[in-house]
Amino acid sequence: MEEVKTLKGNSMHYCTGCGHTIVHRIIAQLMDEMGLREKAIASAPVGCAVLFYNYFNMDIIECAHGRVPSVMSAIKRVHPDKFVLAYQGDGDLAAIGTTETLHTANRGENITVIFVNNAIYGMTGGQMAPTTLPSQVTTTTPKGRGNNFEGGPLKVCELLSVLDGPAYIERCAVDSAEGLKNTKEAIRKAFQCQLDGKGYSFVEVLSMCPTNWKMDVKSSIGFIDKMKEYFPLGIFKDVRNER
Repeated sequence: MEEVKTLKGNSMHYCTGCGHTIVHRIIAQLMDEMGLREKAIASAPVGCAVLFYNYFNMDIIECAHGRVPSVMSAIKRVHPDKFVLAYQGDGDLAAIGTTETLHTANRGENITVIFVNNAIYGMTGGQMAPTTLPSQVTTTTPKGRGNNFEGGPLKVCELLSVLDGPAYIERCAVDSAEGLKNTKEAIRKAFQCQLDGKGYSFVEVLSMCPTNWKMDVKSSIGFIDKMKEYFPLGIFKDVRNER
């Protein structure tokens, strides 16, 4: 396996089959390929990726729960020459951080956001997340989401795409070789969007969580197909060439 200098080589704490490990490696590969490591400042979210800084050879700041977009916007404004990466999960970005997410995107801040969506709260024990699927069973929706007035899943790409500020928004998945290839290309485009000064870029990644979905790794990969029915893959906004 190729050496990735942006990764420290530490063993990751994630559960077997977790998609975070895949997304981490893709990000690190792109940091190497695009020469971004020495100019990058990234965030660690509150959630399963809270130890993000243990795995990357680059500057990383820990942000309060949900406040990643605001902190990273401030860093980019103070250091416009830096490459600023916001890394968040569904609870961090789409629950307590919804306001920060919306307004950061609406302002068109020139940062890149990687949103890992596994449809559940992982670190705290499998509670319903904003992106939990209809009828999906969690520890807080034992009868399935929607059967006790929980409402439906929040479609973040669709929501952000109607705003004027974002330049690039795409949803992808890491459940197959093709999915990994498409995810890497999507993140590459989002990175380049920031480097070109085009504004806010956002990539949502549908990711596995076998432990809290209560299934084996193979079944969890298959569950991504169910997620795709509600969260279709594709580009939701791309106005990079218009700016």
